[in-house]
Amino acid sequence: MAESGPVLIFDSGLGGLTVLREARYLLPYEELLYVADDAAFPIGRWPEEELKARILSLFGELLSVHRPKAVVIACNTAFTLAGDALRQAHPSVPIVGTVPAIKPAAERTSSGLVSVLATPGTVRRAYTKGLIESFASQCHVRLVGSDVLAELAERHLRGEGVSDEALRVEIADCFLQRDGRRTDIVVLACTHYPFLANRFRKIAPWPVDWLDPAEAIARQLVRVLGDRTATAPSREPDRAVFTSRPRDPGLERLLAGFGLRLQAERF
Repeated sequence: MAESGPVLIFDSGLGGLTVLREARYLLPYEELLYVADDAAFPIGRWPEEELKARILSLFGELLSVHRPKAVVIACNTAFTLAGDALRQAHPSVPIVGTVPAIKPAAERTSSGLVSVLATPGTVRRAYTKGLIESFASQCHVRLVGSDVLAELAERHLRGEGVSDEALRVEIADCFLQRDGRRTDIVVLACTHYPFLANRFRKIAPWPVDWLDPAEAIARQLVRVLGDRTATAPSREPDRAVFTSRPRDPGLERLLAGFGLRLQAERF
């Protein structure tokens, strides 16, 4: 792939903007292309084989058209399902993935009680259970899947009303008390969820560490780029492409706040 191409950051919706924000801070001269498969959102409800086929097909087109120098899959569901297949199909493109931050959670916990707040797809995935077996076997890890939390995060980000009670219902199962110990870390295993972290802190029954993976993903991107990191400002503006091809002034304003220009593209 072309050395001068953009860094492509992919998610199903707006959640990957948390990663884009960190990437821009660490890589100020890189050209960034944000791609949201919002036509398929929320992808956690898709049958796995259909979703995997969609991701592989979409990436075939994206990589052919944009020729990125690196790809970040800023979505636990997409990467844990299709990451290996994408790397096999496109071995010349460095791909940075997103997996639940179970290892750092296990290293940080004092109580040994950790919760992973995720989409149903990530909770079901054998990949997630493998991470627990490999890195957190000494902990009690509770997997909490939410059907609607990513959608609530998008509504919140767009300035639409989301009640505390609606959020409280979705995070309630994350909090466990056992033998005088309490959950002390909740892994945010969906890139949408950090947009709600401040709300979570206010409504949580007790303080916990909400583990946001965005900075770690951006640091891994820096390592992957290595000496191919841009050292001068790009002449191209940072862009966003949405698969539903929306015409939404509100979305355009939101993306402008992240330094992105919404670009129409046919899929």
